[in-house]
Amino acid sequence: MQGKILIVDAIATNRIVLKVKLASAFYQVLQAGTVAEACQIATESSPDLIISAMELPDGDAAGLCRTLGRGAQTRHIPMMALACKPEMAARMSTLEAGVQDVLCKPFDDVWLLGRVRSLIRTYNATAEWRLRDDTSAALGMAEPKADFAHRANILMVSPDFARGQSWRTQLRPMLRASISLSTDVDVLRNARNAKVPDAFVLVQPSDPIEGAAILRLISVLRANASSRHAAVIVIQTKRDAPMAAQALDLGADDVMIDGFEAGELTLRVTASMQRKRIDAALRATYRTGLEAAVHDPLTGLHNRRYAMPHLGRVADHAQSSGSPFAVMVADLDHFKQINDIYGHASGDAVLIEVASRLRASLRAMDLVARIGGEEFLIIMPATNLEEAREAGVRICNDIGAQPFKVPGHTDPISVTISIGMVISDGSGDRQSPPQDRTVELLDQADKALYSAKMRGRNRVTLGRPAA
Repeated sequence: MQGKILIVDAIATNRIVLKVKLASAFYQVLQAGTVAEACQIATESSPDLIISAMELPDGDAAGLCRTLGRGAQTRHIPMMALACKPEMAARMSTLEAGVQDVLCKPFDDVWLLGRVRSLIRTYNATAEWRLRDDTSAALGMAEPKADFAHRANILMVSPDFARGQSWRTQLRPMLRASISLSTDVDVLRNARNAKVPDAFVLVQPSDPIEGAAILRLISVLRANASSRHAAVIVIQTKRDAPMAAQALDLGADDVMIDGFEAGELTLRVTASMQRKRIDAALRATYRTGLEAAVHDPLTGLHNRRYAMPHLGRVADHAQSSGSPFAVMVADLDHFKQINDIYGHASGDAVLIEVASRLRASLRAMDLVARIGGEEFLIIMPATNLEEAREAGVRICNDIGAQPFKVPGHTDPISVTISIGMVISDGSGDRQSPPQDRTVELLDQADKALYSAKMRGRNRVTLGRPAA
């Protein structure tokens, strides 16, 4: 099935006709005749889209949308309304309530199915990023209000400059945004260099060749890394249902198939921008979560979770290339005494400074990770024994030569570090799992570290050649 759709209409014949159209496109169809019934089914069945008649026995599409918007399980479900040429006021109030589109009967099947595909695709894509409401609140990521959080930048792309000027003049009192004009040729020419606007409003001319150019522009915008998350709204100057459906399939967020109307465009741009801001916030939270999962919050270094798979990849590369690499486990000497004498805040300050010095001592291609309280793992690809030994001695000198200044204490603290090191070319047992090989490397480096501690600390000790 392509998705689950709830049809809400008091007239059974209307529901049946629409169900046939949707079922033929392999959608699962649910049916309701009232607002109350629709709310119950939406809560229990979680449809991907709701298509409602404008007028219902116990309310209307706008009221249904507002009611669903108050439910945690239903507030994100997209919604369309169907009507027989509604009054502009009714159309606008329905869009203001949060309904994504109002289609006038009789509607073109190609346009209907294109709109359905677009709304479900957007809904599913957003659902992949959306966090639970309580988690979002705990992270301080409440959804933004409908108005713009900042003065948005909108680029209207039109081959007819005079028409673009006229539309911009009508939009300015309604839309809190900076609106500029361009042509599709200029956008393509500057796609990689120009500052990307928050939203593109693409005017699709009636001429087939010029109209096709707008479709190509949508593809370019979605393929470009810098513009792929910008809102894209298409305005047709002449109704063309197949081309409108194609625009949605290519990645347009919205299409005004009945031409320009300033108030309606304002609502559609505002809604698209709101969805884009929410998506951006969810993506940012996801990235932050990934960062937190693989980084040590105190030092900013990578943690064990990241370092061990990285070690496996380095070992695999060494095995295929024959290039040796070094693995070091470094541990601060007598670090417990620093915490006991000076306090844990001073110990944290020392760890942060040690991390900074380790980064400065190593190459950009090397990895340093904090894998324990005062223990660090260093992975140096394409490094032979002589180079690794020099690096280890350099690290010991960088840590021990300059005492550490810590907050709240006038006298600096002397700190030293011990290092256990192994050299490998990855030519061990190729049948053993990568995890086993990395654990063996780490075990050999740990044993070398123990030897360095036993020999007096503040030194580098080489372990036996590792497999």
